[in-house]
Amino acid sequence: MSHKKKHHPEDQEPVLEQVDQDQTGQEETIEDELTKLSRERDEWKDKYLRSMAEFENYRRRTNQEKADWIKRSTEKLALNVCDVLDNFERALAQIDPEQAEDKFFKGISLIEQQLTSVLEREGVKKIEALGHDFDPAKHEALAHIPSVDFEENIVAAVIQNGYTMNDIVIRPVRVAVSSGNPQTQDSNE
Repeated sequence: MSHKKKHHPEDQEPVLEQVDQDQTGQEETIEDELTKLSRERDEWKDKYLRSMAEFENYRRRTNQEKADWIKRSTEKLALNVCDVLDNFERALAQIDPEQAEDKFFKGISLIEQQLTSVLEREGVKKIEALGHDFDPAKHEALAHIPSVDFEENIVAAVIQNGYTMNDIVIRPVRVAVSSGNPQTQDSNE
C-alpha cells in the first residue's frame, strides 16, 4: 500500500519562494555572465582592430621604405651619369667653331644630347643658374665675385652643374655669386 501524501497549497509556498529566488539568482548570474562576455568580446574586437591598423601602418611604411630605397638607388645612378654629362659638356665647350662640323665632334654632341634625354625621361633636369637670383635651396655659393655684367646676389658663374630629380634637388649648383659692379661700389664709398 502506498501512502500518498496530500499536498496542501500552504506546504508549497516555501518551495515556490525558493524556486523564485533561485531563478532570480540564476538570472542575475546569467546577466553578469552576459555582461562579462560582452565586455570580453569588446576587448578582443578592440585588440583585433588595433592589430589590423598596426599591420596596415606597417605595410604602408614598408612599401614607402621600398619606394624610397629604389628612388635613392636611382638617384645615385643619376648623379653618376650627371658627372659623365658634365664631362661631355666641358669637352664640347673646348671645341673650336671650325671643328664643330667635324663628324667626330658631331658624334660627341649627339651622345651628350642622348644622355640629356635619357636623364630627362627619368625626371632628372639640369638647374639653370647663370644670371638667376641666388637661391640657397638650389645653389651652393663657393665665392662672391665682383661683376660688371650682373647685379648683387645674381649667379655670375657656374662652377659645377646642379640637378633636380622629380623636382627635388639632388645636387645643388655650385656657383660664384656677384657682389655687384666694383665701379658702382667704389663711387658709393
